Amino acid sequence: MEHKIHQGRNVKRFREMLGIKQEVLAFDLGDDWNQKKISLLEQKEVIDNTLLQQISKVLKIPVEAIENFDEEQAINIISSTFHGTQGLINYSPVFNNNPIDKIVQLHEEKIALYERMLKEKDEMMTRLEKLIQTK
Repeated sequence: MEHKIHQGRNVKRFREMLGIKQEVLAFDLGDDWNQKKISLLEQKEVIDNTLLQQISKVLKIPVEAIENFDEEQAINIISSTFHGTQGLINYSPVFNNNPIDKIVQLHEEKIALYERMLKEKDEMMTRLEKLIQTK
């Protein structure tokens, strides 16, 4: 079964991902547009190429993204990535470390190192004092 790409739904998805309201998109498209027309546009399976180019320019995304994005395929790719069935994409986790936490951690390690060094110095001084007293 062939799955058709719904361009209007894709416009809606990208608009929502970008945090743009229908009214704002209508305003950016020009005087002929309003929220109701955007709502109707997002229900269309196929959108005129000229209009698609205008929308793409306003949303600052490639026309091809709207024309070709297929949620079902994206879900299949993501699913296969995490379950390793097709191996289309190599999954490598991204860790967002907070730089302040890292600085605090390094500072604590530095303090621990200094404390160990001071302890070793004190032990060395004690040994030297014993050596001096025995002679």
